[in-house]
Amino acid sequence: MKKYFTLFIFAFLLIACSENDCGCTTPPEEAMYFPPNDGNVTWETKTIADLGWNQTAVQPLLDYLNLKHSKSFIILVNGKIVMENYFNGHSATQPWYWASAGKTLTSTVTGIAEQEGIININNKVSDYLGTGWTSAPIAKENLITCKNLLSMNSGLNDALGDDVSPANLQYVADAGTRWAYHNVYVKLQDVIAQASGQTWTNYFNIKLRDKLGMTGGSWINSGDGLSVYWSTTRNMARFGLMALNKGKWNGNQVVNEVYFNTAINTSQPINQSYGYLWWLNGKSSYHLPQSQLQLSGSIIPSGPSDMFMALGKNDQKIYVIPSKKMVVIRMGDAADNVNLALSDFDDVLWQKINALYQ
Repeated sequence: MKKYFTLFIFAFLLIACSENDCGCTTPPEEAMYFPPNDGNVTWETKTIADLGWNQTAVQPLLDYLNLKHSKSFIILVNGKIVMENYFNGHSATQPWYWASAGKTLTSTVTGIAEQEGIININNKVSDYLGTGWTSAPIAKENLITCKNLLSMNSGLNDALGDDVSPANLQYVADAGTRWAYHNVYVKLQDVIAQASGQTWTNYFNIKLRDKLGMTGGSWINSGDGLSVYWSTTRNMARFGLMALNKGKWNGNQVVNEVYFNTAINTSQPINQSYGYLWWLNGKSSYHLPQSQLQLSGSIIPSGPSDMFMALGKNDQKIYVIPSKKMVVIRMGDAADNVNLALSDFDDVLWQKINALYQ
């Protein structure tokens, strides 16, 4: 009888716990934090101790960042700042360039333009820009869709430099049959300007920048038809936080989640590690810029497998890790004598970051 009574009490406790009526339940999950749009004045923080992370791993990480010519570094967890550090004379109020990490801004605004019905990414680019925007034969040019520009498989020659004038946009292969990292993606900005009847900068500011409170950032023309985004590190972190939340900012769906999920998954069969201008970790193979070689394994072996990334020249980085509710930002000069968006800096840096919580 005593045995059955004990079993009854045990069963009762299990039921009570499952109904959140006793103290043995798991604490409620912390809500995602979004800083107010007040010009970066307010941003809640969380300490290494709060997270139960390894304090002794902090200084080796900072030493490495400083050694590798960094200007700034931020870690967000659940939206709150855990680390925020500036190096080599840089400060929180100084802007710095995003380089190709800013491609993800164009990807996001393209999604906004599509959800507003002013473009369709499956339409050919010449529907918006007219024919002759490349020097490819018209029949070949008309194969290139906006989605091809997002996916880096336009078929245009990537060996001719940054210039995106028609004379420099030359046919190599049919759109969709060849992956090559190419600045022709910037033509999406012209597509959106044409379709919206606004300048690219004005549309971007209204539809994305201002909604995230990314105050003061701006597009700077770099010549050759390109423009590069400059902002403070916290503004880059704001964009990363929106990306962590699949296009949502503080309850407002800035870009629809279906498009955003597509953007951060493999966009074409050639480079498994590339979405819509986002790099993807944890895939079985990848291609690097300026190369047609397929390499096996994950881009950043030491990095989380679910991580997606905005990567720019001279090691501008936005790392987004959904499984850890984490965003990591790095701005600065080139870590090494490597000018590609990807370098071995990524892998070593992630070894240092992993030491914080493993």
